[in-house]
Amino acid sequence: MISIINAKIITPYRVLEKGFVTIEDGRIIDVQATDKWPTASANHQLIDAGGLYLSPGFIDIHIHGGGGSDFMDNDIDAYLNIAETHARYGTTAMLPTTLTSEQALLLETFKVYEQSLSKNKNGAQFYGLHLEGPYFAMEQRGAQDPRYIRNPEPEEYEPILRDYKHLIARWSAAPELPGALTFGRRVCEEGILCALAHTDAVYEEVVKGVEAGYRLATHLYSGMSGMTRRNAYRYAGAIESCLLLDDIDVEIIADGTHLPEPFLKLICKVKAKNQIILITDAMRAAGTNVTESILGSKVNGLPVVVEDDVAKLPDRKSFAGSVATADRLIRTMRNKAGLELAEAVQMLTANPARILGLQHQIGTIAKGLKADLLLFDEDIQIQKTMINGRFVYEK
Repeated sequence: MISIINAKIITPYRVLEKGFVTIEDGRIIDVQATDKWPTASANHQLIDAGGLYLSPGFIDIHIHGGGGSDFMDNDIDAYLNIAETHARYGTTAMLPTTLTSEQALLLETFKVYEQSLSKNKNGAQFYGLHLEGPYFAMEQRGAQDPRYIRNPEPEEYEPILRDYKHLIARWSAAPELPGALTFGRRVCEEGILCALAHTDAVYEEVVKGVEAGYRLATHLYSGMSGMTRRNAYRYAGAIESCLLLDDIDVEIIADGTHLPEPFLKLICKVKAKNQIILITDAMRAAGTNVTESILGSKVNGLPVVVEDDVAKLPDRKSFAGSVATADRLIRTMRNKAGLELAEAVQMLTANPARILGLQHQIGTIAKGLKADLLLFDEDIQIQKTMINGRFVYEK
């Protein structure tokens, strides 16, 4: 049994200025806002937080890599390196995310992911794959490889759902494509979160997507249509539609570069706080100091440059994923969007847990939930990361 005492405990609603949390067998068994600590014994260890913040572990539902590795490398060591790299920055749960690719590479990804699950002892835990593509609008592809972008066809996705649905947590696609509504309904039938992404949809098409089960906007503003004109008439694009419709949650790359301060403030003003999810969208250069890198697989990925705290395509015309870590997202939302600390933390803990249906396992500091916990200081510098009741990182 372990009790973390003398901590500022972050809940989805406020910060408990002084309290303790007790953990046993990897689970939280007690949470109290008091300065009357438990008594240490041979079977009860006390850890003095020294007034640091005690937070739920961060949950990154859109992440491609870090530490010099990418999930599309299709290598178990790459998976473990990414998980351990991001654990140092507070991520305790993640959805390994693919890129648009040839189908053979995707099928190999399923096998490597499954093999990595039992070997991931010291890093952020995997809660299912996020398939980003290949069903995207060509004009909104961003850094997605155009060679592999295509429309959803049952002949392709039905075998994937049949054989690998238990490994897939979410699937992102453009809802306006031919066959995309049928695709969305099938994905939802299998209990997989369906998200709209890299889309040129207008409002009417987004509404149809919502009706077919699309419930999340993948990296709002990035790879997404805005207001457009057709024969002098204005049409709301995917951006305006996702801000307007209450049935769509939004995820944002809160690195402060993909979305500058006015956009962050606008999203927080329009969308309910519990409908905003922070993501890193990190590629392999996250957690490193390199200036050149590769987006996607080392075999056939796209070369990128890393400058101004972001990855870009070599012509500098498009971002190519972020190099952010989860701690940076919290700092950005507090310092640029003007959120209270508890609000920002909610967007990287309770909110993603809820949309994945994991709110009874992770995402908050509450009795019975997994002891995925962080200790960090006023600058959100991670001091300790605990996963399943065991410290996997200590600064």
